[in-house]
Amino acid sequence: MKIAVCPGSFDPVTNGHVDIFERASSMYDRLIIAVFRNPGKNPLFNMEDRVRLLKQATQHIPNVEVDSFSGLLTDFVLQKDSRIIVRGLRALSDFEYEFQRALLIKCVRPEIETVFMMTSSEYSFVSSSGIKELAQFGGDISKLVPPMLYDEITQRCRELAARKTL
Repeated sequence: MKIAVCPGSFDPVTNGHVDIFERASSMYDRLIIAVFRNPGKNPLFNMEDRVRLLKQATQHIPNVEVDSFSGLLTDFVLQKDSRIIVRGLRALSDFEYEFQRALLIKCVRPEIETVFMMTSSEYSFVSSSGIKELAQFGGDISKLVPPMLYDEITQRCRELAARKTL
């Protein structure tokens, strides 16, 4: 059984993420979306909410599992009986960053492979940080996030914007 892990913070999940999940899930028997707890970031959504939102956004993909982790990605991948990491790329700048990470992982755990997938061109400009900024200022994100999550993401971003103005 080919099991792949697709890690990220997914704060919030976007249509670009879902595009990668759909396409990667057709290549592997099981795709584990791994929500990373990054202590260096102050997330919009807590870990439990991000897992819940990802489950909602991927409920139409039968071989997807959503999980969370903290610590080393390599340890998580091996614990899940996987040897494959899937990373989505939007632009050359993503590749430079992800390439360095993949080489570091290869140095530490040579048995783990990193697979890069280019996002569909319609989502090449979509990022979680861009979504948050756009929504905080009242911009329309309806075409950029999964429809079932639109209201919750918009509301949370507006709440964040309101706290920043106090």
